[in-house]
Amino acid sequence: AAEPEHLAEAAAALGLSHVVITSVARDDLPDQGAGHFARCIHAVRARVPAATIEVLTPDFRADARRLRTVLEAGPDVFNHNLETVRRLSPLVRPQAGYDRSLAVLNMVGTLAPRLMIKSGLMLGLGETDDEVLAALADLRAAGCGILTLGQYLQPTPAHLPVHRHVPPADFERWGDRARAMGFLAAVASPFARSSHHAGEAFQRARATRAGGNA
Repeated sequence: AAEPEHLAEAAAALGLSHVVITSVARDDLPDQGAGHFARCIHAVRARVPAATIEVLTPDFRADARRLRTVLEAGPDVFNHNLETVRRLSPLVRPQAGYDRSLAVLNMVGTLAPRLMIKSGLMLGLGETDDEVLAALADLRAAGCGILTLGQYLQPTPAHLPVHRHVPPADFERWGDRARAMGFLAAVASPFARSSHHAGEAFQRARATRAGGNA
């Protein structure tokens, strides 16, 4: 119950200028954890008012009421990961769904039109270049402005094996391609994860949007 306050105190003690708040899916809770996200945002905002706040959320079963609960707390960035391409999504994310994740991002764009939307993909699961391009196009159509692309690593023997270790040059190429497609910021490297250089990516995206008045 005291987690929001503890989180806020930790952010203050660490002197954070950008705070990423995330959790596992909480389907065991009536609101799938949306209220707790909101309480954490409020606590951090009160304790570290100068910090920007990013939330990395589950899909809340694409429930607009739950999304509204989080958005009304006023995060600066809403992040929900697509994770992989459409064909591989049932294998990689059996409890989630490609189209449901896109629906979540679209809802966020409708409910909070000026909010920065972020998502990410893992590469190396056996996807083709055309499938990656299609996923990036889907994310742009859903209003995603910040993109992360990283190498998939097999967390346990029960998970899917690594199909391919993508060379760093390929990640650079994908980052360039993403920016050419209209992403305001793209963090693409083998070690990139959702929170990798999150503050810098947000500042870069915000400056790019301001410069283009997008």
